Amino acid sequence: MAGNKYGPVPKKHVKRARRLRRRQTDAEACLWQHLRGRRLGGFKFRRQHTIGTYIVDFFCEDAGLVIEVDGGSHNEASQESYDQKRTLTLEKLGLRVLRFWNDEVLLHTEQVLEAIVEALEVVPSPCPSPRGRGDS
Repeated sequence: MAGNKYGPVPKKHVKRARRLRRRQTDAEACLWQHLRGRRLGGFKFRRQHTIGTYIVDFFCEDAGLVIEVDGGSHNEASQESYDQKRTLTLEKLGLRVLRFWNDEVLLHTEQVLEAIVEALEVVPSPCPSPRGRGDS
């Protein structure tokens, strides 16, 4: 089992993330063209990145930002419940989650990018060191 600072990552998730990268949706491909190669504000994004037992669509570690691009199936009650639980879990790890519908990304790309830039500008500051540590 592999892992990252957010917890262990099952090998099956690593394989699934690779498969998802090869089979991205049109909306994911559209957004990736703007996020890849530090094109948006110089921030590095990863796509189909594993965080614990979740695979998120896009992740900027420096900003602690997760971006999800959702299709119509996310309107179903069971999926909405799962998405809420997932978002809460990611937020407990100190991450912020932005969600966009496929149509938003494809039809209103500039507004989506503006919302992402706005979120990137509010980069969370690192936690202060415990009292007495790091002081000279």
